[in-house]
Amino acid sequence: MSEKDSILAVEVMDSDGSTFTLHEVCLRGECHAEFVIKLVSYGIITPVEPSAEARQWLFDVAALARLHKAQRLQRDLKMNLPGLAMSLELLDEVQEMRKEMEQVKRQLQQLTGE
Repeated sequence: MSEKDSILAVEVMDSDGSTFTLHEVCLRGECHAEFVIKLVSYGIITPVEPSAEARQWLFDVAALARLHKAQRLQRDLKMNLPGLAMSLELLDEVQEMRKEMEQVKRQLQQLTGE
């Protein structure tokens, strides 16, 4: 990657702690409840407080954003659910490593006085 290239990382922040029911997530994600239930079973998204009954699940904004990301991967790359789970896990790790690298770069700049 050249210095001209840049990577935009967006973190979803929800200051008021909004939650969404399974029905609301399906409406916002334009998908069926079966799909959301499968995503939960593969650990791709997780309810805020897991419950035995899917109808009682509540999801936060981050889960909704992850649902959209999973849908894009499935649509664009024709990935199956295990592939989605693995890809999203790897993408999370890459994002975390980028954050750590930026933190180390800032600390190094402070130490060297740049």
